[in-house]
Amino acid sequence: AFPKAEIKVPEVEWKFWMDDGEMSRASKGRMSELFQNNRRVFDALARKVTPYAWNKEVAPGVTAVGTPGHSIGHTSYVVSSGGDSVYVQSDVTNVPYLFAAHPGWRAFFDQDPPQAEATRRRVYDMLVADKMKVQGFHHPFPGLGRVEKHGDGYRVVGMNSLR
Repeated sequence: AFPKAEIKVPEVEWKFWMDDGEMSRASKGRMSELFQNNRRVFDALARKVTPYAWNKEVAPGVTAVGTPGHSIGHTSYVVSSGGDSVYVQSDVTNVPYLFAAHPGWRAFFDQDPPQAEATRRRVYDMLVADKMKVQGFHHPFPGLGRVEKHGDGYRVVGMNSLR
């Protein structure tokens, strides 16, 4: 549909999914199926992608941030305009009522559960300290809020309740 479009992929993620050695070591079931699916998608694009690094601007006002754990090269973004910014956390927490509230809980869909937990804690501590807005792919409407410390975990407060 868009023959001149540039497809950008985090370089850590690209390297992992395109590595034949990693694929040969993938456990049967979910991981081997993920390798097959990623390669199916990228082969349909003739593997014409532009890998990009973490901690660099990937588009004007959009900085890639490494948030590994959910996947090896999982990436989030800080989107800035003027003096405002929002942290697009991708899948740092899939279900905020569970994994923000209980950051030590681990789920089968995280490829590296200990790393996912460490990333969750690091990112959410930063969001609390910086009072930065956060957007979550799987968060309920409006999908945008702020993170507060809550007990041993965190909670995401929706923008409609912020003053």
